Amino acid sequence: MRRWLAAFAGGAALALVLSGCGAPAGIDRDLIDDWPAPVAAQQFVPAADVCHQTPQQVGFLTGYNPTACTESHLVETMHVGTLTGPSAQSGTPPQPGSVGLRAAQTACDTEVNKAVGADWRSGRLGLTVVLPSPQAWAGGARWYRCDVTEIASIDDTTVGARTGSLRGALSGAAPLAYRCFNPKLVKDDIDEMVPVSCTAKHHAEFVGVWQAPEVSYAEFTRTVKRTHRACQSMIAKFAKVPDNSQLDFRAGTIYYQPYEDEWKNGNRGVQCFLWISDRDLTRSMRNAGTKGLPVT
Repeated sequence: MRRWLAAFAGGAALALVLSGCGAPAGIDRDLIDDWPAPVAAQQFVPAADVCHQTPQQVGFLTGYNPTACTESHLVETMHVGTLTGPSAQSGTPPQPGSVGLRAAQTACDTEVNKAVGADWRSGRLGLTVVLPSPQAWAGGARWYRCDVTEIASIDDTTVGARTGSLRGALSGAAPLAYRCFNPKLVKDDIDEMVPVSCTAKHHAEFVGVWQAPEVSYAEFTRTVKRTHRACQSMIAKFAKVPDNSQLDFRAGTIYYQPYEDEWKNGNRGVQCFLWISDRDLTRSMRNAGTKGLPVT
């Protein structure tokens, strides 16, 4: 259509010149320059600080229906980033375990931790990295979303509906933070960690998240003594007791490790708990010192 108009305009201008007629007022004899330039195509990028009714693993545009976080929702997008480097040059979105997905996971960990006020694994929170659909990726989309949810418990990752943002959820009073528990054991295995008030009788307390080293999942699961020892160091720091061989006689450890697929995607956070099996605790062991955690 535009080629046809340009040819027609050129012929009209030529006819005017040959007839010796001047251009009417307001006409510059160059009709083709009056067509506006086409608007550059804009690639869709999701918004941060919005919430969603439905969790997504893949960010299909057809399922994108953000809502205000003051409304009932299941998911909150806390950060939207951009993949760069070789991972962004691939013809398909980053696959599980890939460098690209691990980079997005690391960035989401950092941004979400800042937003909630602590390591997101230290409370009843879940984190999902959402990537564009293959179709959107083929069209140039290189974004990733950091989606956060409130989960039922450390043993149950069922997502619960909520109103209000999760920003600051693990700072201050932090109602979602892990604190004290009574472990339910079945044949020396932890079947469930039942949360209780730290002033009630309990036998375990969350002390922090240990960042495990960059090793294979097989090696990580083989070196259970290393994980136990790392959690002991976290207990020593939490309770303000010497980090030495006497820790074996002060408290045991319970820890929750990432699943293998989480590990492959870059989650190295191990949730560490101190465990007292032979007596009841009725206070937090934070800064309790050697009187709170004596050698027994």
